[in-house]
Amino acid sequence: MQFINPKLDYAFKKIFGSEQSHDILISFLNAMLYEGKDIIKAIEILDPYLAPKLRGIKDTYVDVKATIHNDEHNNENESTTVIIEMQVLNVEGFEKRILYNATKAYSTQLDIGEDYIDLEPVIALTITDFEMFPEFDQLTSRFILKEKTYLTDYPIYDIELVFIELPKFRKTLEELESLTDKWLYFLKTARKLESVPTVMDNVPAIKKAFAIANQANMTRTELDDLEHQAIFIHDQRNAIKKGERLGREVGRKEGLKEGLKEGRKEGLKEGIEQGIEQGIEQGELRAKLAIAQQLLNILDDLAISQTTGLPLDAIFQLRNS
Repeated sequence: MQFINPKLDYAFKKIFGSEQSHDILISFLNAMLYEGKDIIKAIEILDPYLAPKLRGIKDTYVDVKATIHNDEHNNENESTTVIIEMQVLNVEGFEKRILYNATKAYSTQLDIGEDYIDLEPVIALTITDFEMFPEFDQLTSRFILKEKTYLTDYPIYDIELVFIELPKFRKTLEELESLTDKWLYFLKTARKLESVPTVMDNVPAIKKAFAIANQANMTRTELDDLEHQAIFIHDQRNAIKKGERLGREVGRKEGLKEGLKEGRKEGLKEGIEQGIEQGIEQGELRAKLAIAQQLLNILDDLAISQTTGLPLDAIFQLRNS
């Protein structure tokens, strides 16, 4: 058997966001948010297929949006909206987008005349295929509102940002113990497996996820879409690497030039240090412009801006120059 890569946006939606995936998503969210405890009993999957943001790609930044009915406090009327996102590329502005999506989901719950007391909690669950917080050792990071000086929690726990960094999950198949371990292993290695591991086959939801991910059960069109997305992500990663390399190379040259100028005024040592820093900034800007130029025929202006960090007016000038 061959399995699709569940980290790709289309595959992630198909496995976790379809109408047949309620039991899969309940198991996955219990594993990611509640350490595998049977907290979530029922779930409503909202439409994950929103307007495309990338030219030629039928995907969206918000992968799956679900409303869960949380029985943790034995309150059947209490619900929580969860925005689940699988993020493969570490693009510019990604952190702000997560916060924006969470606060938007919270603020748009009320219609005119409704009371604030009716607002229900929102959790933004983000799984990244890169290290987002290298300063942290833990796999999962949770952020809530706190008082700045005393670090006490805000009285209302209505917005929570949860990040899970896949590169920090390093357990082997033999080391899998918890439901969380098994789901993370599925996300990270499914496309490399040829069969469902025995240790995971005894979890009905994961077994069902493997069945959906089986390439034999997909149409030619679906497989083509997945292939195109994989190529797109591969090209994006190469573009980012090339930009970083160009930035370093140009930065060294510009740094030496600027350093020599500053050295005449305030001393050679201090000038070279300042010049290198300025040169790197200039080099990075040139590298971003070079990357943006290559992406003009692939992405729209907004996607190029978010990928490179350049402002929209700079992209517009570049496209019309």
